Amino acid sequence: MYRVYVCSCFGITEQQVKKHAEDGACTPRQIASACKAGTDCGSCVRRIQAILGRGACPRRELADQGKPVLAGLDELEEAA
Repeated sequence: MYRVYVCSCFGITEQQVKKHAEDGACTPRQIASACKAGTDCGSCVRRIQAILGRGACPRRELADQGKPVLAGLDELEEAA
């Protein structure tokens, strides 16, 4: 298996970005908080946006349903 790097500056792979997205990161800024990807040269931010755009976001789904989003965020942070 080969690794597809999204962020060369910090060695972050596409699989790592997808894992952070599964764990609740819905925006490039949240990915950056989780693993620093996108915080140095910034050339990977569009790629991160593309990856996030393909998957479901638990918090976005909560917002679409009119449910409190921050409550879900607190639970995710406590679990970490």
